[in-house]
Amino acid sequence: MQAHTSFSAPRDFTTGSGMPGDRGARIAARQAFVSLKRSFLDALETVPAAEWLRVQVRAAEEPVDLWLLRAPVFAALGRMDADSRIHRQRLHRSLDSIFPDLETSSGFMPL
Repeated sequence: MQAHTSFSAPRDFTTGSGMPGDRGARIAARQAFVSLKRSFLDALETVPAAEWLRVQVRAAEEPVDLWLLRAPVFAALGRMDADSRIHRQRLHRSLDSIFPDLETSSGFMPL
């Protein structure tokens, strides 16, 4: 007669912790989001009567939240002066850093 032995699979206590590279990617994504949020707040800093937009930007929890606020922020900035133009350009660059493939394709390419 054989002795009955039962072996169970070892338990995995690392569920959800991910690999070290995953953690680095999450940190980089978070830093990019914070940088984008700061760009929005910097752009709105000089806009009078934009408190509602500033509250919405501060409440944003995901990059897509800021993406949805881009049109009202650009409208608030308008094309008033050189300072607004600089803020618009910085905001465009920040959005492009997180959403690079959302730009509409034209027949022209930069050199």
